Amino acid sequence: MAYVISDDCIACGTCIDECPVEAISEGDKYSINPDLCTECGTCADACPSEAIHLG
Repeated sequence: MAYVISDDCIACGTCIDECPVEAISEGDKYSINPDLCTECGTCADACPSEAIHLG
């Protein structure tokens, strides 16, 4: 089960720099490609708004 980004996302970009497999895409609300996500949790640990969790 890949990580997902909730509506609490503030689009700060912190998670993009942390993702080792470049699974996160920018937008009004960022998104994580479930086919690329390795479930490492690095993005969730880095998120200042706690908007990333296992889907």
